[in-house]
Amino acid sequence: MAEDAPGTAEGPARRDYIEYAGAVVGGGLLTGCTGGPDSPGGANQGDDPTPTGTVDESYSVSMEPVGSVEFEEVPETWFPYTGDYADMGVALGRGDGLEAIGIRRRFGAHHYEELPGVSVDKSELTQLWQDGTDKEVFYELDADIHVVDPEFMINRIQWDQGDVDEIGENVAPFFGNTTFTRVYGWHDYEYYSMYGAFEKLAEVFDERERYEAFEQYHDEILADVEGRLPAETLDVAVLVPAGTPPEEFWPYRIGSGTQSKHWNDLNVRDALAENDVTDAQVGGGKIDYETLLEIDPEVIAIRLPGEITQEWVDENVTAHMRDHSVASELAAVRNDRVVYGGMTYQGPIIHLFQLETAAQGLYPDEFGGEQLFDRQRVADIVNGNI
Repeated sequence: MAEDAPGTAEGPARRDYIEYAGAVVGGGLLTGCTGGPDSPGGANQGDDPTPTGTVDESYSVSMEPVGSVEFEEVPETWFPYTGDYADMGVALGRGDGLEAIGIRRRFGAHHYEELPGVSVDKSELTQLWQDGTDKEVFYELDADIHVVDPEFMINRIQWDQGDVDEIGENVAPFFGNTTFTRVYGWHDYEYYSMYGAFEKLAEVFDERERYEAFEQYHDEILADVEGRLPAETLDVAVLVPAGTPPEEFWPYRIGSGTQSKHWNDLNVRDALAENDVTDAQVGGGKIDYETLLEIDPEVIAIRLPGEITQEWVDENVTAHMRDHSVASELAAVRNDRVVYGGMTYQGPIIHLFQLETAAQGLYPDEFGGEQLFDRQRVADIVNGNI
């Protein structure tokens, strides 16, 4: 499984208080519009008068490709497929309602250990991927919302439109947009930046204040980092080892997806794109040291899921390269510029950690050993102490 075929299940019709406001058309949903400012997250209250003695608190949130999703109340239980949206939900103070994740080790929840009062026990989360993802698990979890792009389920998890419709109608709606990469040919609808997607989820969870606090702090940190970057940019190749120790690598272009936000924030050049290397996410094959030597990037960034550190990279990757007849000739190896490149999926919290690690790895004289953000301030936002 690269990033990422379903069974059958019978379940009761449910979730009358959360329903699609768009219509299913040609494998997608007609996009609706969010409404006025009187409802949670700036949502649309609708034009129908409220019956005497009742309060209409319904609201809708619109996002491509699902269109407009209507909520009678704020969802409590939820799950995404990828760790970027999991991180967004945690940042919005919704970690307690998180029920599942696509693959546990690809969710960087270990970073929360540095944030006072913030934690997610991944071992308690249901792993959706079990040699495929069956619809039955969606019935079993019975969540209030699935923070997943339905086109991701169809094109990466091999569901069909009928599966998406069934779960959306019998369990709860899908709400999400695949943002971590922009290389998929099937993604022919609007993309969102990390904070664009984060804002949409904040509307769903009625957490505008937390979102704005994160946005403000993110902008402060980015302004500080960008102001300290050298004028000359570095040539970086992002690689996933095909084994340990590695003899081949899966190439990942930096691009403009949220998986590369920390690299784009640091204004690096993409050595793989400059040399027309095909991204592994769209079928690009592995590259060996001979090919890598032809590219000869200034920096090699090792991307891996899990609790990986620079020390692990030094011991398990760089040491092998130094002893290798071809790899030892690479400029990045000779100049000690093989760095840990982080994980694929990052939301607003994990991004801060990955930005810090990348800045330290690329520019140790400027950022080495420095914490670029205040852990307590991030924890305060998550915990609502804004």
